[in-house]
Amino acid sequence: MEFRFFGEPDYAALQELDLLVQRHLEPHFDALPEREREGRLSTSAAALKFYERSEHSFVADDGTGVQGFILAQSVWQGDRPIVLIRTVAVRPGTDEAVVRGLLHAAVKSAYDTAVYEVHVPVSAALAEAVQEEEAHVLGRYAVVHLGTRALSAPGEKLTKTVRVPGA
Repeated sequence: MEFRFFGEPDYAALQELDLLVQRHLEPHFDALPEREREGRLSTSAAALKFYERSEHSFVADDGTGVQGFILAQSVWQGDRPIVLIRTVAVRPGTDEAVVRGLLHAAVKSAYDTAVYEVHVPVSAALAEAVQEEEAHVLGRYAVVHLGTRALSAPGEKLTKTVRVPGA
């Protein structure tokens, strides 16, 4: 398995894989509202052009095609940069080593560019990979979706706790 930077010739394969993964995660993906479908996909042409230049995004290619990808970027924190991972997607049924290899490629690229923090959304799919990298879990990563996406966004919805006075 080769973990490499990607370019425009890979865009169609990345978009196809992203759609395949979303349909695997949500069997009714095609029935979701258009805004929600667009929001779950990470591979618009504009996003891919951006991540192609990030120096921290990679594809896993086994010689027969793209088996997975990681999209990450350097983010300036005012006093230092971090690498922020947005998406890790692998073909359903792909070996866990692909996820670990993609994460390791992003971690190594961060180190090679003198960035010493990599922020990863901890999910079930990434659990073994972040453990392999000896990550420090600081909490759960949550996303606040605004507007109508809040109604259909993926993940466990945290709800407000109502406190009853005197209870």
